[in-house]
Amino acid sequence: MDKLNLIYRVIVTGGAFSLFNLGGLVLSIIVFPSINLFYCNQLKRQAAAKKVVHYTFKGFVAYMKLAGIIRVQIENKAALSQAQGKVIIANHPSLIDVVVLISLIKNADCVVKSGLWRKPFIKGVVKSTGYINNDAEPEVFLKNCKTSLNNGNNLIIFPEGTRTEPGCEPVFKRGASNIAVRTQTDLLPLLIDVKPTTLTKGEKWYQVAKKRVVVRLKVLPDYSVKPYCDNPDIAAKSVRSLTRDLESYIRKEIKAYE
Repeated sequence: MDKLNLIYRVIVTGGAFSLFNLGGLVLSIIVFPSINLFYCNQLKRQAAAKKVVHYTFKGFVAYMKLAGIIRVQIENKAALSQAQGKVIIANHPSLIDVVVLISLIKNADCVVKSGLWRKPFIKGVVKSTGYINNDAEPEVFLKNCKTSLNNGNNLIIFPEGTRTEPGCEPVFKRGASNIAVRTQTDLLPLLIDVKPTTLTKGEKWYQVAKKRVVVRLKVLPDYSVKPYCDNPDIAAKSVRSLTRDLESYIRKEIKAYE
């Protein structure tokens, strides 16, 4: 039975990856070009594309639930669904984190790695939605973030920049803090716990968990950046301070959540 269960989980997980890639292709060559025919305004086209991705990921998560791959639990869901114009930060234990988050947030925008703009099944999605390329010039990058936040989008950022190594504490880079301080935007932190661990850094898709994976999310209270924005002349120092404080705060909350 254990062997049959493992075979089943490998098959449905492989199906999920195939469905994900196929969905990206269909959106890129059929859905998004159709949206472009209905909207002349670029912002409206991108907003429509973001909404399509939200519902597509919602359906994808529903498939994973139905197939017995994952179960999702969330605390304080209302705070997430009501968020507007916030920088949403989270730890990053698994590859499925961003899929689950976007499935829960209609007006989600993302800072994405430049490499995704070259992946055949993904590049059409990130281009049509207007997701923000982290490889842009600093001034252009911050301007794009500010514009997105002003338009009511919630900017999803994983401050670690990559998935957390299993058994290690998260180590934050300055990107999220830099955006929050320089755009003077409050943060909405949340915790993600995935047990048993799956799709961690360096792990192949077929190295599946032996049982259903439980993805738990806890939305924490808003984190004000006002104390870090009082003196614009020392913004770099404020960014370092905020990064350090956020890292300490999230580490403490993760330990309490486990």
